[in-house]
Amino acid sequence: MGPAHPLRGGLATYDERLCREFISMGFECEILSFKLQYPEFLFPGKSQFSSDSKPNDIKIHSLINSINPFNWFSLGRKFSKQNYDLVIFRYWLSFMAPAFGTIARQLKRNKKTKIIAITDNVIPHERRFFDTTLTKYFLNSCDGFLSMSREVFDQIENFVAGKPKKYVPHPMYDMFGETIAKSEAKKHLNLDENCKYILFFGFIRKYKGLKLLLESFADERLRKLNLKLIIAGEFYEDKKSYIELIEKLNLKNEIILRTDFIPNNEVGKYFSACDLVAQTYLNATQSGVTQIAYFYDKPMLVTNVGGLAELVPHDKVGYVANKNKVEIADSILDFYTNNREDFFIENIKIEKQKFTWNHLCEKLLEL
Repeated sequence: MGPAHPLRGGLATYDERLCREFISMGFECEILSFKLQYPEFLFPGKSQFSSDSKPNDIKIHSLINSINPFNWFSLGRKFSKQNYDLVIFRYWLSFMAPAFGTIARQLKRNKKTKIIAITDNVIPHERRFFDTTLTKYFLNSCDGFLSMSREVFDQIENFVAGKPKKYVPHPMYDMFGETIAKSEAKKHLNLDENCKYILFFGFIRKYKGLKLLLESFADERLRKLNLKLIIAGEFYEDKKSYIELIEKLNLKNEIILRTDFIPNNEVGKYFSACDLVAQTYLNATQSGVTQIAYFYDKPMLVTNVGGLAELVPHDKVGYVANKNKVEIADSILDFYTNNREDFFIENIKIEKQKFTWNHLCEKLLEL
């Protein structure tokens, strides 16, 4: 239960990949997704829908209406009759709690189906007064929980004590195409082949810390490195303050803005083209961006928030820095002046073996 095609974004990509893994293990698996995920006035981006073609190897039912209680009861009763062994809810936002909690309660009326939640977030990045009440409503309908960061794992106990739960790191995203040569990727993206590139990837909101990265990037020591920052992702808030900051810091020539939604068939090219992936988040639980970077053998620079440091061992596959612009700039400078790329890549190839989809599925079955 969660987003899937024709909806777009990391959640849909994850859910489809998880479904494929269960099928490859010999299980019957299908996705119940949304016909209405968000009313348009609540959605911060330009479109909720993907331009990618519909997957033909998995079954997707686009039926959930997130704001219609009649729909929740109807679907819950309908799918309860299917007597599924296991229903996995993808929980990331308290807005979905009323729909998910109601559907889950209806599903369990058959006395057979077990409900597990994969909890991306329990306490949202951007909090609202109703979050705790709604989250409790959903979590109380579940039999067990899988979290992808230790922070969320600990938070679950504060909401529903004593229920089974497991921590499993976010698996590696391996569905965006193979790595291509940097020179080829740069050419495809119309980038200067003589420059070095750092990548900030994903939708842009305050908690992602892009402004902190821009302030770090303005460090005079970095201006001598023939270095550019690619910002690849859609603005989910007003972009005016970011543009003004770029101008104020005199970074116009050092920043490459690709701020439309990046379709799946372009993702690999951006990661192939860069030297380093930067995630200077102000708060976080876990991140799919990290797991794309692992697949493409890209060193990472993350801030020491939430579960990011769990996934990026400092000075082994990249850097864990405090939320300090000088410390972030120091890390970037060290990466280039001390030629750390090859060292980090060799360690990434070892570290990423932990992040398999099969391991995630096995842990869900154990739950």
